[in-house]
Amino acid sequence: MKPISKSAMLGIATAALMSSTAIAQQRTLNYYADFDPAPLAAFEAAIADFEAANPDIDVVLQNFDHEGYKTAIRNFLTADAPDLANWYAGNRMAPFVNSGQFMDISDVWAENGLDKSLGSALASMTIDGKQWGIPYTYYQWGIYYNKDAYKKAGVEVPATWDEFISNCAKFKAAGIDCVTTGTKALWPGAGIFDYLNMRTNGYEFHMDLTAGKVAWTDDRVKATFAEWAKLVEPGYVTANHAALEWQDAASLLVQGKAANYVMGNFAVAVFKDGGMTNDTLGFMPFPTINPDVPRAEEAPTDTVHIPAGAKNVADAKKFLAYLATADVQTKLNEALGQLPINSGSSVGDDPFLQAGFKLLSTTPGGIAQFFDRDAPAEMAKIGMEGFQEFMVKPDKVDSILARLEKARQRIYK
Repeated sequence: MKPISKSAMLGIATAALMSSTAIAQQRTLNYYADFDPAPLAAFEAAIADFEAANPDIDVVLQNFDHEGYKTAIRNFLTADAPDLANWYAGNRMAPFVNSGQFMDISDVWAENGLDKSLGSALASMTIDGKQWGIPYTYYQWGIYYNKDAYKKAGVEVPATWDEFISNCAKFKAAGIDCVTTGTKALWPGAGIFDYLNMRTNGYEFHMDLTAGKVAWTDDRVKATFAEWAKLVEPGYVTANHAALEWQDAASLLVQGKAANYVMGNFAVAVFKDGGMTNDTLGFMPFPTINPDVPRAEEAPTDTVHIPAGAKNVADAKKFLAYLATADVQTKLNEALGQLPINSGSSVGDDPFLQAGFKLLSTTPGGIAQFFDRDAPAEMAKIGMEGFQEFMVKPDKVDSILARLEKARQRIYK
């Protein structure tokens, strides 16, 4: 064997030293999350791209199951905070903002022009005039409808609530449920309430209501229920909805026994599994009730935040700026089957994703997170029970609202 020269040995030693120095200089970014398998794979790919562009940063991702994470985040934000943590927008992030456990990242928004590119989610990421995280995905709610049922009843897609209710009479005459839903699990009814309230009173009022700042006996809340009564009192909603799961109601839409369904975009897969196609399934925004109220939408939004106890804030901000970019959000949401928030991103050729992207990217009124995210858990449950009861017994509206108001006074102390 040929002996190694002194110069070669020196070169090897130098290379080894440089390598160890590089490793020593590499900074760690600890990231806690609660991804399902598909989102996890998508984020691991995004992290790999970030690390390739920033070889001095090592992102260490620790993934929890959803339910475990809800408990864990309350512990680790207090005891041993990571540099990045997953959570949700709107009132769901408010407790951590108000307790000083999430960091103000308004500088990241300002330096990267995110008030424009992420403008649709600006209101839901803002508390006290400051931004507290980066939104990376959402999905639209709205009304999915059976085109064949519309043809059978001889009606057009409505733009206003009055037109929608007028259509309902024609659907009923044709033996078709105007609206179907399954409220056995309670939450589908909340989607109907959220839209009725936002279309009647606007986003800010809806946020104040779910934050406990408005009485449930307020005349403006009663006005929302008066609009709802136009749907339930004449029997325009599937009669046994309280006994149905949401998938059961989806089957009624698929079969043409119902015309409309207020639901999130995740239901498209169920509709299509049942046999619907782009030729028979349609999507529309929830109709206008008060034309003076700016259009707000329902779009549960997933976010990433910097805990106040983060150790590597500079690199965490660098990662959030990266996560906010159009290309990264495009790639992530292709894998997620959901919608990017960056208005410069693109979506595939799925017509429902395209419709949702346009709807959410242009909403002037704000993005709500859904009743059981915007309200505290206990209030959400009591509220949704009230919504279900109202849809069965609309004449009980006063006692239902009185019960919700009593709960508000107790829960928001």
